[in-house]
Amino acid sequence: MPPSRRRATSMPSSAEPKPPKPPSGVERAPGDPEPEGGYARLAYYDVDLSGREAEAVRFSQCRFRAADLSGARLDQVSLTDCLVQNSNWANLTSDGGALTRVELRDSRMTGLTIADGTLRDVRAEECRLDLSAWRFTRFEAVHFVGCNLTGADFTGADLRGARFTRCDLTGVQLHQADLTGTRFRGCSLAGVGSPAQLRGAVFHETDLPALSYVLAAAMGISVDSD
Repeated sequence: MPPSRRRATSMPSSAEPKPPKPPSGVERAPGDPEPEGGYARLAYYDVDLSGREAEAVRFSQCRFRAADLSGARLDQVSLTDCLVQNSNWANLTSDGGALTRVELRDSRMTGLTIADGTLRDVRAEECRLDLSAWRFTRFEAVHFVGCNLTGADFTGADLRGARFTRCDLTGVQLHQADLTGTRFRGCSLAGVGSPAQLRGAVFHETDLPALSYVLAAAMGISVDSD
């Protein structure tokens, strides 16, 4: 049985995310993040933090570039006004993680897991997020652009404030997710499963032909081109 999760009654916004507030300047990060540590206006450039474990770490106005956090365990991590570029966050795991005004660009995040968390004003662009997991996570003003999300798991997620543009969502899991008002444009949704999982979603009119094939396949309907 999935864990219980209280949903907010208000409709989250699917507007364009607010960008991170830029820091006045950044300094090189001094070392590994410590549990419950707070880190502000630091540059994590060309650093290897793979496999690290720390709980309740808070990053504010930090910059990550070519930062390797693959396989790290950062439960209840908080990122506010942060920018992540060309980094490797594959298989990073965080239960209860919170991202606010964060941009993720051109990064490898295969298997990234944020469970029972919150994303607000987040933009992910040209990121590899295949096999990522967002179970029971809430999305508000979140925009995925040109991302590989094949096999991503959004079970029980509140996606009412999410937008997907030119994303590969092949084989995505949407069981018990709330897609009321979730917007899709130019996305691949092959193998999505039951058409009922898309109830409430908003598709651009140019996507209707492709969507008809997805729904037909899910319902076991064959399309004959002869």
